[in-house]
Amino acid sequence: MADKVAIVTGGGRGIGRGITMQLLNAGYQVLVAQRQPLDETLSVDSRVAWVEADLTQHETPYLIAQAAEDMLGGADVLVNNAGLMFEKSLDKMDEEEWDRMMIVNMRAPVFLAKALLPQMRRKGGGSVVNIGSIEGIGANPWHAAYCGSKAGVHGLTRALAVDLGRDSIRCNAIAPGWIDSDLSQAYVDAQPNPQGALDDLINLHPVGRTGGPQDIGDAVVFLASDAAAFITGHVLVVDGGRTAKLPLPF
Repeated sequence: MADKVAIVTGGGRGIGRGITMQLLNAGYQVLVAQRQPLDETLSVDSRVAWVEADLTQHETPYLIAQAAEDMLGGADVLVNNAGLMFEKSLDKMDEEEWDRMMIVNMRAPVFLAKALLPQMRRKGGGSVVNIGSIEGIGANPWHAAYCGSKAGVHGLTRALAVDLGRDSIRCNAIAPGWIDSDLSQAYVDAQPNPQGALDDLINLHPVGRTGGPQDIGDAVVFLASDAAAFITGHVLVVDGGRTAKLPLPF
């Protein structure tokens, strides 16, 4: 994979960092597109490049595409990982908050894929991996905007698979479940009984643990690779069996 280039939006933190690290382990060069500079570990890695990117801006997808061309010779793989999430009940949510969610979670992936089409076509094909969510399948309270955006990502994935297959560009999505991160840990710590909350959370997962960023990274590497050459338009649920397990009231 030494000649393969992957773009990962939000690839320097959380799930995105797990994706970046697993792509590097698989031999890719990686362009991280995000607002924050890379941390010390990634910034000194010659296989990693960074472009400052605010995904709320219309021109950003085209700036990222140009950076991929200029820095690394064009992209083979796009991982639309960056996303926004907030909790708001419908009666408290306003149009601006809804629009911002859709801009970051849906518009940016669409037009970044568009901006990279010439590069992928020139290279004979490519792979787009969108990070959706199990909340594109089910819902948590006060997540109307987030669930709507992630369900849209899943639908977009299928549509792009149909439209871009003629160019040998595959498009799949990953629907992560609970993935350990600073934000998810803060959420657990904010509960009245954090240890009890963590125990209950783990009990939701048949595999007996919550997920880590590397779990999503491993799934990305598979879907981006030739091992998944006959897989497109698919939403791969990576949740430790959480959505397969029927809840009981005791």
